[in-house]
Amino acid sequence: MPESASPAGPRLRIRFGEFVALSAAMMACQAIAIDAMLPALPTIARGLGLHDPNRAQFVVYAYMAGLGCGQLFWGMFSDRYGRRRILLIGLGLYVLAALLCSSTRSFDALLGWRFTHGVAAAAVVVARSVIRDLYSGARMARVMSLTFIVFLLSPVIAPSLGQLVLLVAPWRYLFVLIGGVSAAVWVWLLLRLPETLHPEYRLRLDLVRIRHAMRLVFGNRSAMCYTLAAACVSGSLLSYLGMVQQIFGEIFHRPQLMPTVFALCAGAMGAASYFNSRLVERLGMRLLSQAGLLLLTAAAALHALLAALGFEGLGVFIVMQSVTLACIGLTFANFGTLAMEPMGAVAGIAASLQGFISTLGAAMLGALIGRQFHGTTLPLSLGSSVCGAAAIALVLIAERGRLFRRLHAAVRYGAGVASPIEPL
Repeated sequence: MPESASPAGPRLRIRFGEFVALSAAMMACQAIAIDAMLPALPTIARGLGLHDPNRAQFVVYAYMAGLGCGQLFWGMFSDRYGRRRILLIGLGLYVLAALLCSSTRSFDALLGWRFTHGVAAAAVVVARSVIRDLYSGARMARVMSLTFIVFLLSPVIAPSLGQLVLLVAPWRYLFVLIGGVSAAVWVWLLLRLPETLHPEYRLRLDLVRIRHAMRLVFGNRSAMCYTLAAACVSGSLLSYLGMVQQIFGEIFHRPQLMPTVFALCAGAMGAASYFNSRLVERLGMRLLSQAGLLLLTAAAALHALLAALGFEGLGVFIVMQSVTLACIGLTFANFGTLAMEPMGAVAGIAASLQGFISTLGAAMLGALIGRQFHGTTLPLSLGSSVCGAAAIALVLIAERGRLFRRLHAAVRYGAGVASPIEPL
């Protein structure tokens, strides 16, 4: 088994499967802070005296805004000081922020700490840089997809876990739970993750290098368009996360079903992501992601038409939302990989800038769509179809009007540089 000497500690060993699981667990720390909150949004609104129930959605959006802003600097620090050290610092701050959220006494203060919580959670973007250190091309897309599959256990489990906590304790204990889970991941990371950025590849944090990296990121048409397309797709997903509890409570009048249906729809996304991981090296990222995007837009438009004509029901919602989320599973990981593919020389800064753009953009889109909720599912489905159409336009710009082009074969970590993770 290959070994790696971590400059921050002793020699460490880790197998490929454990690496995927640990990467997914770090990313799941980001997601559980959203998914476990969903059943509690009405309770938080009542407990903190909100008169507009739509405002409770900002518990999700404030976190996502912090997540986007935090990505501006964590990746840059990881390019200078190494991936492992930054991940440990960021996850440690994440645990502290979760506990501070549990002690807040006003809604505005909660939003402030949730923003801080998101800033700390943004350190997990460095996990993408770790993957980019080791893989590229379709092989990187496969690793991202496998990570995404494990990551999707969070939306399957977290809402039910959040609802269970609410049955026996106040909503504040949800943040205690989030902090405890993240502390366990921090220990796992400390003991098992090797440093993947070799000392000779570390960059100084000077303005010349940062400007150079920014020119590479913003000057690459394909990378920027795929980053913005990922923001559109994520905005559709975030609007669903913000509205789902209200949809089940105010439209279907069955709030107790939300965790089960949420898990079912997330399962469709997970199945699509697994399908992507099995076929991406054979069919290519562009074919799978662009086909998924076209289907996503068509499904959302059909859902909007059914809702406008009065044919919306629980069964229709489950089917149409499952199809929409499955298409996101085909699309999101590949778009992120396509955006990162030209950025190998500045992976940390690129991940930061792209993460900032896509996450903050998604939070703004999600909040804009979520605020339109008025007792029907039409804002959700119509908003998703508009996001899909915008993403299609961006992909066409990226590909100079051509869809379904094949991508070149995968390239490994670097010539003569051994990966500290076992190969596939």
